[in-house]
Amino acid sequence: MRQMRIALAVLFTVASGIAGLQSLVAAQGSINQINHVIVVYQENWSFDSLYGYFPGANGIANAGSTIKQVDKNGMPYTTLPQPIDTNQKPPVPDPRFPANLPIAPFNTAQYVQPTDKTGDLVHRYYQEQYQINGGKMDKFVAWSDAAGLVMSYYDATNMPEGKLAQQYTMADNFFHAAFGGSLLNHFWLVCACTPQFPNAPDAIKAQLDANGVMTKDGTVTPDGYVINTSFTVNNPHPKNADPATLVPNQTMPNIGDRLSDKGISWAWYAGGWNNAVAGNPDPLFQFHHQPFAFFANDADGTPGKAQHLKDELDFRQSLTTGNLPAVSFVKPLGPDNEHPGYASLLQGQQHVADLVSAVQNSPYAKDTAIIITYDEHGGRWDHVAPPTADRWGPGSRVPTIIVSPFAKRGYVDHTQYDTTSILKFIETRWGLAPLGTRDAAANDLTNAFDFSQVAAPTVPNASAPGPSAPSTGALPGPAFYIRRLGDG
Repeated sequence: MRQMRIALAVLFTVASGIAGLQSLVAAQGSINQINHVIVVYQENWSFDSLYGYFPGANGIANAGSTIKQVDKNGMPYTTLPQPIDTNQKPPVPDPRFPANLPIAPFNTAQYVQPTDKTGDLVHRYYQEQYQINGGKMDKFVAWSDAAGLVMSYYDATNMPEGKLAQQYTMADNFFHAAFGGSLLNHFWLVCACTPQFPNAPDAIKAQLDANGVMTKDGTVTPDGYVINTSFTVNNPHPKNADPATLVPNQTMPNIGDRLSDKGISWAWYAGGWNNAVAGNPDPLFQFHHQPFAFFANDADGTPGKAQHLKDELDFRQSLTTGNLPAVSFVKPLGPDNEHPGYASLLQGQQHVADLVSAVQNSPYAKDTAIIITYDEHGGRWDHVAPPTADRWGPGSRVPTIIVSPFAKRGYVDHTQYDTTSILKFIETRWGLAPLGTRDAAANDLTNAFDFSQVAAPTVPNASAPGPSAPSTGALPGPAFYIRRLGDG
């Protein structure tokens, strides 16, 4: 009997220890280990145009019939029209490119290095829908102002951001939330909503025929929603902007409101912000890339504007002064944002890697998730048809890279996401109500993380090259982890 009591006591002790360990793991192995989220929002590249050859990703090799391009009447092109240099006034065929390229994606680096610039490409609300063509993805050339340039790509696998993706997680099924350009997608990043301008002048409204096809382009839909580049009534906006065209203050809830209501710190950090507010904007400061400036709660004269809308230099400083908010959005200045036409790809990629390195070398490295993504496709082709959600989108695929000590290593995440998945991740982490139906239904990025793994005490330097990523979506084995942590 005494031996039985001893055995039972031992079993009870072991069981209690296991239960305690399970509770500890449950407490630690969750999204709550992330105390800081940093979103770096770059510009204007589709997934295939940067990572169509990324190991393990759904890339150009799977493009199939979507490579075929047809004109507006549905007739197939036999060769790609010579790319147009839209930086020239008026635009002209770009002599750096051949005039008879085959109908296929082509490597831009054969003709223009990633340190140089090509022309820009149209990326507007109606045009992208026509390019997608019901999921056929075959009218990108037809509806572009840059002709064959839409089929161009750089292989960014071994560029600075690509090296980060090799070390951490690449999401290859992530779509920008709204059709078209930067203005609308910046709004969907922060509010999952489209700005409203009910009394917009008729001159800036698009016109549609009886079938809903655009007959005259504009910045506002016929029913008063802002869809293309526009500027806020608040400071800063271009000095020469027509006051009648300035978008009135928006009152829909945004993610900043949700965070503030719960006392959670946040900020939008824009390169060149201080100079722009002072009336001396950098020539490449993009006024329409500042979505919170359009909202009443962060309008001119409000406490919110001073508290939440800051310069990228303040972000850098916060990493060393202990003032990093729980949620940070970082919007680099034009030369550093990778936007075709006015920025070089490689400079922007290095800028992002430097930002990541600064975080990794700060006290915040141990509990931060960095989400690097792009506002939209920039007018370039991608072979994957976007899912259908509502009248606003989603649009084409864009690259998204998740860097964190809890991110899966060397992993390609095939989960379907869109820009509102970033909102869902923030909402999930801090228990916030969704802003709309889209973010409520979105997947929240947690498949890119393994919260059961012990966070590494140090993380690789963002600027250092790493070994090639595994070619499948499976987690790498222990040897891979060891090599990663030794990359320097």
